[in-house]
Amino acid sequence: MTLSRHPHPADSRENPPSASRGRKAVPVAAQTSQNILVLQGGGALGAYQAGVYEALHETAQPLHWVAGISIGAINAALIVGNPPERRLARLQEFWELVSSGLPSPFFAIDKFWRETLNEISASQVMALGVPGFFKPRVPPAPMQPHGTPGAISYYDTAPLRETLERLVDFELINNGPIRLAVGAVNVRNGNFQYFDSSKQKLDARHIMASGALPPGFAPVEIDGEHYWDGGLVSNTPLQYVLDEPGAGHRTVLQVDLFAAKGEMPTNLIEVSGREKDIRFSSRTRLNTDTGTDWQIVAQATKRLLAKLPPELAQDPDVLTLSRIQCTTSSIDVVHLIYRTRHYESQSKDYEFSSLSMREHWQSGRADMAHTLHDPRWTERAREFTGVRVFDLNADHLSD
Repeated sequence: MTLSRHPHPADSRENPPSASRGRKAVPVAAQTSQNILVLQGGGALGAYQAGVYEALHETAQPLHWVAGISIGAINAALIVGNPPERRLARLQEFWELVSSGLPSPFFAIDKFWRETLNEISASQVMALGVPGFFKPRVPPAPMQPHGTPGAISYYDTAPLRETLERLVDFELINNGPIRLAVGAVNVRNGNFQYFDSSKQKLDARHIMASGALPPGFAPVEIDGEHYWDGGLVSNTPLQYVLDEPGAGHRTVLQVDLFAAKGEMPTNLIEVSGREKDIRFSSRTRLNTDTGTDWQIVAQATKRLLAKLPPELAQDPDVLTLSRIQCTTSSIDVVHLIYRTRHYESQSKDYEFSSLSMREHWQSGRADMAHTLHDPRWTERAREFTGVRVFDLNADHLSD
């Protein structure tokens, strides 16, 4: 499999360490294995993640954990909060609902007219909201009483609560076999917080808090605190997944909606789009590299400590190093990133037309299918210790 960067001498990004260094590798199949889906925020682009799940669903591989931010949290709740046979239908119902505001054209559209259609769709969303998701405040925020939710947001997300409570079984989320974690930001102290079904009971408020992006949406109150969209701090929950303790092998499917890399803009419209990509990508490549590199260091530290003589067990430096958490012995990170089409602008994350929704969905499905059937994935080494990062779509599409 083609890797996202050149191999590092201390990890297994290309050549599994089982082939060297004299360490005894553990077969992936023999380990306790977890499949984890990690979903970035990105508004209307989230249909790409639904397509990714459809291709994944067709393989009948079980999911053990789904983590999401913003629209990724909504998709995650739709997946975890439904039995396997109902998930695709629920995802489809949600995305058809939120993209129903503007009908698809019945004729072929060239690049110019597609750009125009997208901007009309985005303008309609700003003026009228999105069915089943949010609606404009009436009266608008400047005319609302100070200190009320209406005074600090342009849109009312009550429709989203109704949609979530209709399409998501929160009893299943809290008592079912798949773990759900969604990230949000505490408005008062600015701290990032994950709401995790393995640690607390979740309901529609937690999902809504993860997607409450200001100033469009008001913060959501949970247990006396107010929370905004987790994307304000980090739009990708990969680090949380890597930091959580566990055992055995992990396959992390990281699905991002904004690409950190891109072309030099040529006009102000492209500047806005490029700025948004950089801001919400959360430095995807850097964070992936940093998170996986930290796991490599943690694993090396654990092996080193095991070699030390007993008399050093209480050495202050040894005690400090022993607090470094090593989540697992082996990790595969499969990275998928939505690539912006040439006719999409900075409005792509709030352009909810049914035409764009279907395109995003099909792109996700195609990218995931390409990854799962590529021989570099299917024929990967099954015995390794360390971290491998795979991005099979990078070799034919720039990100």
